[in-house]
Amino acid sequence: MLLADIVATSGAVAATRSRKAKVAAIAALLSSAQPAELETVTAYVGGALLQRRTGLGWRGLTTLPDPAPESSLTVLDVHEAFDRLAALSGSGSQAARAAAVVELFGRATADEQAWLRGVVTGGVRQGALDSLVQEALAAAADVPLKAVRRAAMLAGSTVAVARAAFEGGVDALGEVGLQVGRPVLPMLASSAPDIAAALDKAGGGEVSVDVKLDGIRIQVHRSGDDVLVATRSLEDITARLPEVVEVARSLPATTFVLDGEALALDETGRPRPFQETASRTAMAAGVVVTPYFFDLLHLDGDDLLDVPGADRTAALDRLVPETYRVPRLVTDDPVAAADFAAEALKSGHEGVVVKNLAASYDAGRRGSSWVKVKPVHTLDLVVLGVEWGSGRRQGWLSNIHLGARDPATGGFVMLGKTFKGMTDEMLAWQTERFQELETSRSSHVVHVRPEQVVEIAFDGVQRSSRYPGGVALRFARVVRYRDDKRPDEADTIETVQGFLVADGS
Repeated sequence: MLLADIVATSGAVAATRSRKAKVAAIAALLSSAQPAELETVTAYVGGALLQRRTGLGWRGLTTLPDPAPESSLTVLDVHEAFDRLAALSGSGSQAARAAAVVELFGRATADEQAWLRGVVTGGVRQGALDSLVQEALAAAADVPLKAVRRAAMLAGSTVAVARAAFEGGVDALGEVGLQVGRPVLPMLASSAPDIAAALDKAGGGEVSVDVKLDGIRIQVHRSGDDVLVATRSLEDITARLPEVVEVARSLPATTFVLDGEALALDETGRPRPFQETASRTAMAAGVVVTPYFFDLLHLDGDDLLDVPGADRTAALDRLVPETYRVPRLVTDDPVAAADFAAEALKSGHEGVVVKNLAASYDAGRRGSSWVKVKPVHTLDLVVLGVEWGSGRRQGWLSNIHLGARDPATGGFVMLGKTFKGMTDEMLAWQTERFQELETSRSSHVVHVRPEQVVEIAFDGVQRSSRYPGGVALRFARVVRYRDDKRPDEADTIETVQGFLVADGS
């Protein structure tokens, strides 16, 4: 398959707002791919490379050779070129990388150069989110969408199950299971404004009310003495958390998969700031990062994903000492649940998560079986641009432009700006960070690739004709930057607009 076919499909997908048309275009492309190309084509049509790192960035692609007059690059040509780029390191690698860029981009047409630059810098905005690619894969391979979704969640990506869908159909997808040592996408929680609403949303009856810790979400796999610690985005951080590895090896089982949080505590037992846990500055200061587990997905040969939450909790209690378990209350009493949540807040934690004890572990999904309750409204948004400061902030990038994800277009919708909540340390960091992500400048605004996720606290949402989403945040302020989240995990414009209803606006 020619790269031109990918570029043409990308253009067609970007040109329509119809979900049905997007899926049909992607399905047609996947159907025409050869088996050896399928994984690469699946990644490319989703706007991503298979290589995690290439050593290339926006600045390295500002000057390109003249484009080729006609298409000749194949998908596999491009994949192999990026493989070679990813392997470059050490003395002379910068010059070798520049030469490789000239060679690859010199073979590309003008449209192909634009697409290649976009896929390297994360700038392919065509509306082909992973959910759409999964729908297209199901249509092209003539398999149930539910089977594709479950297999992709357990395998860690849609790319990983593309060949299985085509070559073995629903039976092959059904054989994709939890594999110790291969992280799965974590189950996620929806939101509710208070305990009463959370209990109702979770289905009523007896529930587990877990303390919501403000740490790093971790998934811990152990097979014998081998331990893997992965983040919610499936990044391997085993080397960064030796304390977690030590705890995992101390547990009385040889094979398991645990879900939990890693958290740094101060000398009084209160949680230290999230940034200290994430950056390991707490370790440098002699503070230990401790794991706290709240779910068990596999134990000594038995997969527990599909068993009720109550059974998984009981198995977790038998395996993990209370010292390393997230505090929880099992109750059907709303007053007791509210009191427990109040104590969690008093101890310095974020809130609680109300969990349906009859529910299975729905990997990679955000549903009503887990419902988080936090006293302060927060959203995970994406920075679209940033303005140079004035006065005391002269010389620093300060006021950030906030965007919510738009699933219909694959882009982001601006909600407003904020410079509140920023420390001097944060201003210095973001001045460097956003110049790395810069795509262009206009007046005093630096426009950036929409890659950096930021957690924003706000007092409410109001209608606004100033911004394209029709809403704006009231008193928005920065809580922290979220390097543990990808832009496609940011909150959607529909979620933001939902606060209008919740507020009665």
